[in-house]
Amino acid sequence: MLTIGLTGGIASGKSTVAAMFRELHIPVIDADEIAHRVTAVDGEAYKPIIETFGRDILDTNGAIDRRKLGTIVFGDEQKRKQLNAIVHPLVRKHMLLQKEQYMKQAKKAIVLDIPLLFESKLEHLVDRILVVYVDEQIQLRRLCERNGFSFEEAWARIKAQMPLEEKRKKADAVIDNNGTIEETKQQLYECLMHWGVLEK
Repeated sequence: MLTIGLTGGIASGKSTVAAMFRELHIPVIDADEIAHRVTAVDGEAYKPIIETFGRDILDTNGAIDRRKLGTIVFGDEQKRKQLNAIVHPLVRKHMLLQKEQYMKQAKKAIVLDIPLLFESKLEHLVDRILVVYVDEQIQLRRLCERNGFSFEEAWARIKAQMPLEEKRKKADAVIDNNGTIEETKQQLYECLMHWGVLEK
């Protein structure tokens, strides 16, 4: 079974590519989805996060307000590291448990969708790395439009990650997502045929 690490930058179109994998019936294990689960009110990271960052980060329902927390951690590298130290080990644990389940089903390939694959030094978890790339200006515009962020908020989040230029140099394959959906899909199919996951 080939384990593909799917990564990119925030608002680079990684979710679009993940959806294309699902359309091909290739399982995708999503690190962000797991992170949402472990930081939910009944999640394993909920209590440690409140103990570290205080109750001011909660919304009126007692859930963690991701925007409030984001404002704290994206403005302070030390605090971001504290948060990552709580959340990342739990995300890794759940990803590996899901991966084991798919291995038992004898799938041809599986995707680990990990936004911070390089930053968290998780390359050893995958056989091949696929980076979804866009120009920085497009990334910035998409992030402001998608999340309603100000220019400063969006820029802080982009700068918190390794530059996409660096990521593309470390990848086994790159999908240029500056064009149309069809162009992106074509690049993905060619890559998967090259890796022997799809028939030519």
